Amino acid sequence: MRKHPVIVGVLILLVLSAFLYVFFYRAGLNSGKSTRFYSRDKIGVVTVEGVIADSIKITEQLDEFGKDNSIVAVVLRVDSPGGGVAASQEIHDAVIELKKTKKVVVSMGSIAASGGLLIACAADKIVANPGTITGSISAIMHFANLEELFKKVGVKSAVVKSGKYKDIGSPFRDMTPEEKVIVQDLVDDIYNQFVDVIVKERNLSREKVIEIADGRVFSGRRAKELGLVDDLGDMASAARLASKLSGNEGKYDLVYPSKKRISVFDFIVDEASSKISSSLREKLESGSGLSYLYYPGR
Repeated sequence: MRKHPVIVGVLILLVLSAFLYVFFYRAGLNSGKSTRFYSRDKIGVVTVEGVIADSIKITEQLDEFGKDNSIVAVVLRVDSPGGGVAASQEIHDAVIELKKTKKVVVSMGSIAASGGLLIACAADKIVANPGTITGSISAIMHFANLEELFKKVGVKSAVVKSGKYKDIGSPFRDMTPEEKVIVQDLVDDIYNQFVDVIVKERNLSREKVIEIADGRVFSGRRAKELGLVDDLGDMASAARLASKLSGNEGKYDLVYPSKKRISVFDFIVDEASSKISSSLREKLESGSGLSYLYYPGR
């Protein structure tokens, strides 16, 4: 009996489609990257890395996973010494919002201190490595006094201001005792906001938190003893815990935020400008800004 060419063609297409499905599905499993072919639970992964100078990218990624119904939970990988106060608070608030629809577990990397810890406290659970550097519950503000240097090179400053304290922190002069009180009040307020978060999110007494909230850092193991983290383990441990908390204790795939498709030229320009602006922000934050930042030697 003669085979109809259309039927043969359809059969070939079906076989080819099945082959491609299996191929891409297995490729997705092996790479741990996002793919459209899934039969297992998906856990989103968002990374907070380096000095925190801006929150937009991370909050957008958290929002993306929050709206994705196929994501059962999110692991927030924190490997950061902290950074800007407002940026850290914005990411913290975004995690709190995400918890309304997804379970969130933080995986602490080599360091998750100061602003990194503030962000972590927003999660349902925190998993740290025994050797993770964390803690540094504190706020800091830096000022550089270059008055003597300017005198040596013959640079003079002329300031016209509308308020008595408008140029607090000027590098051209020392702060007055009154100005130091004002700045200290500001730092203390920001510090107390940090303490409030630890007390609330970690369910610890304020007295206990104050005892350890003096800028010191802890290992992950010590932090667990103090109640700052819940479990010890690596990224895989955090993912398993996230799966368990979501009520889906089966196999899962780690899914990363989608990347925008751009041209090679746009990519190069965007990367260059991003690194330059990020470097400038980091220098400003670590040099004179008000920060939740662990920076040894400062």
